[in-house]
Amino acid sequence: MDRTRIIIADDESLIRMDLREMLSQLGYLVVGEAGDGQSAVNMARELKPDIVIMDIKMPDLDGIEAARILTQERLAPVLLLTAYSDRELIDRAREAGVAGYLVKPFRESDLAPAIEIALARFAEFRELEKEIGDLQETLETRKLVDRAKGILMDTQGLTEAEAFRRIQKMSMNTRKPMKEVAEAIILAHEATKKA
Repeated sequence: MDRTRIIIADDESLIRMDLREMLSQLGYLVVGEAGDGQSAVNMARELKPDIVIMDIKMPDLDGIEAARILTQERLAPVLLLTAYSDRELIDRAREAGVAGYLVKPFRESDLAPAIEIALARFAEFRELEKEIGDLQETLETRKLVDRAKGILMDTQGLTEAEAFRRIQKMSMNTRKPMKEVAEAIILAHEATKKA
């Protein structure tokens, strides 16, 4: 089984060292360490870790802003480690798309569940995004096929079922998706209207 690849970001080197040791003992692979948010983002872009664990309070770019970038770019889920648990920080973290939040001091036994939940949340998020993309593609195809059916019905006097079967048959004969066939019918129709 592949080990989970982690980047640690904390401005205190002692905390990074302790965290690296805990993670290694838990069987995780630390692939990079950063002392500020911007370095963590750059490192994540380069190393493509499975998860980034970072402190909130860091120089250059704080952990929440770094998490926002990592989430927007779909690079990796972020587990925030912080000594602060005030409402404003929690709200900012939630808005930034942080996958997990762990308050210091934490025990080694707190880390694995927090990491696994953050990874699972991120996987669910990616799956939902894929489903949304698939649904949007299906809807787009349906709209184009309906429009192409309308053109065939108007120009060739076909019924709706006949127009659909014609598109379907063209799709099978040319080994092209129905969406492409529908687009071709629409383009051809628009070209003849302009001519």
